[in-house]
Amino acid sequence: MTTTAKAPLPPASHADIDHDALDDDYVLTASFVEKVVDASDAGDGLKLRSLLEDLHPADVADLMGFLTAEHRAVVVLWLPADLLAETLPELDDNIREEVLERVPHLILAEALQELDSDDAAAVVEDLEDDQRERVLAAMPEVDRAAIESSLRYAEDSAGRLMQREVMAAPSFWNVGDTIDHIRKQGEDLPELFFDIYIVDPSNRPVGGLPVSGLLRASRSIALTDIMEPINEIAVDQDQEEVAYIFEKYHLISAPVIDAEGRLVGQITVDDIVNIIQEENREDILRLAGVSDEDRGSSVSEIVRGRVPWLAINLATAMLGASVIAFFGATIEQIVALAVLMPIVSAIGGNAGTQALTVTVRALATRELNSSNAPRTFRRELAVGLANGLVLAPLIGSAAALWSGDWRIGAVIAVSMVLNLVVAATVGVLTPLTLSKLKFDPAVSSAVFVTATTDFFGFLIFLGLATLVLI
Repeated sequence: MTTTAKAPLPPASHADIDHDALDDDYVLTASFVEKVVDASDAGDGLKLRSLLEDLHPADVADLMGFLTAEHRAVVVLWLPADLLAETLPELDDNIREEVLERVPHLILAEALQELDSDDAAAVVEDLEDDQRERVLAAMPEVDRAAIESSLRYAEDSAGRLMQREVMAAPSFWNVGDTIDHIRKQGEDLPELFFDIYIVDPSNRPVGGLPVSGLLRASRSIALTDIMEPINEIAVDQDQEEVAYIFEKYHLISAPVIDAEGRLVGQITVDDIVNIIQEENREDILRLAGVSDEDRGSSVSEIVRGRVPWLAINLATAMLGASVIAFFGATIEQIVALAVLMPIVSAIGGNAGTQALTVTVRALATRELNSSNAPRTFRRELAVGLANGLVLAPLIGSAAALWSGDWRIGAVIAVSMVLNLVVAATVGVLTPLTLSKLKFDPAVSSAVFVTATTDFFGFLIFLGLATLVLI
């Protein structure tokens, strides 16, 4: 009831760490990177292999990020097949695409056979069409079929994320039958499994049993007597939904089922950790209006990702400038307003970003939904008002002393309170509205919040100044 999985590379323990390569923080040392660069320049393949063969795959991937494209092209050709296999899934996307272009298809086909089906599919996905065909044609039929099957699922779905290597047992077995079966599998056991899934004659999972529970139980006990309920994952579920299920129910692994409810694979927590980190990274970048960049991104790719958002910011900044132009006569009469008005918009922008960040995070973790949205909105509104009442006397007193006019102090104090309320309002309502409209609130919320707080900050401050001072 298992599928074939290759033996993994042994993980490096703390005692195995080569301190010529890694420092005490598990970071590659500059001297080690320099040795690799020198061996690469000299074309000394044997030296490269001796330097790299004892490194953990994650450290090799990290090393690739420090090297130039020319050095990577040399280094990758001297990596042993098993080390290359374990390194490919660890590489940044852009670097992996570049590396894959340098690896002969026969070597790559051999390396992919060392990986679980989910990791192998992730690597094959990055290949050009003609290279993909050559690599798959060079692989055994079983491995090729598993990869092709995974690639048929949507990119961000559970079907693409799952590994087909899974440990299952029929519902009529007892503990002894299962332990004996596992021991007979040897190297054919899945590389990593935490649970054994009990299936009916149609291969539909009816329960699960942790390996620790199996080992504690008497051999004569039937699996159905000690199995536990399971959280099934559908092959077409989005990976964010899967990550939420794992986090909410504290899962270590979960079975994946097809449309007919049959067991087709499993997802383990190590895959989910990667997904959570990836989604958090994307949200952080999107809040700043930055595309998904890594160490391998070129200047042109970075510029293409950032310029559109800067152009949008430029357009929204013109709105704030139009307000200032409208009150030009007021500013000409009271020059002190030109000095003070950026304070109102800046504080409002920061307050809006605070409310926005909290709201986007709450939406991402599903702590915020339609049932508690009104309460969250009222809370942020109260926070904005309280912040304004705390800061208003400070800025009002300072402005009055500096300008010698208590009315200017009163105007900026009132403006501060009103703009912080506006900031709290748009900081919560903007991501909520975008989410309701099925847009990603992390992508464009910051632009709207900044534009709104600038616009209303200038409008409130200069409008009040015109009414009170002119």
